[in-house]
Amino acid sequence: MTGVPLERLSFETDDGFGTRARIGLVVLESDQTIEAEARMIDLDGVDFYHSRIPIEYEVTPETLTAMEANLPGAAALLPKEFEFDVIGYGCTSAATLIGVDGIRRGIQSAHPGMTCTDPISAAVAAFDALGAKRIAVVTPYTAQVTEPIVAHFEQAGLHVTALGSFLESSDLVVARISEDSIEAGARHIAAKAECDAVFISCTSLRVLRRIETIEAATRVPVVSSNLALFWHLLRLAGIDDHLDGFGKLLRI
Repeated sequence: MTGVPLERLSFETDDGFGTRARIGLVVLESDQTIEAEARMIDLDGVDFYHSRIPIEYEVTPETLTAMEANLPGAAALLPKEFEFDVIGYGCTSAATLIGVDGIRRGIQSAHPGMTCTDPISAAVAAFDALGAKRIAVVTPYTAQVTEPIVAHFEQAGLHVTALGSFLESSDLVVARISEDSIEAGARHIAAKAECDAVFISCTSLRVLRRIETIEAATRVPVVSSNLALFWHLLRLAGIDDHLDGFGKLLRI
């Protein structure tokens, strides 16, 4: 100590950040995109809080399903004291392979009764809200990881009319696929067959800023994993604001 007396200061408390909604999000250790895109959803009083879950950088069915065991611990790092309105799990392919019930169990083991969602559940909800039945799908994954996503959509009553993939297994590489490449791929696949909407799968793909451009070119709604997840999290948290600049979904 310097000898200068320490004066105790008085203070008051308020509700802090997230006065309208506090949204928890479990993010993959390897994901370089979802947090940056979440910051683009700029709503006063709505805030995202993140936890990371371990995963191997090579995306395979085995590395994806291995996350199920780590999900309770990752969810527990989102403090109960924050009183979250909803918690999301940020991996489309793992949510598909583990299953919606498995994701919910993992999150609710740390947050009993918590409202939960994930990108594949959010995408199905988004297509229902958009009235879309025929879906053109773009993924970055290998065939082994892509096929269960198509099967999930078909089981949900959707029809995949066209399918394309960058066939890249490294999540580190996927995050560096250029926005131009993603836009070109989405436009190409949308033109292959008639569709009511385009789905761009994977939370690591950087495409949120291009949604409206792709919609203008394809003339159908475009939904990315992150867009679907953000939209669903907001709506489940009771935030019904309509946002411009991110495509049709966030305007309904």
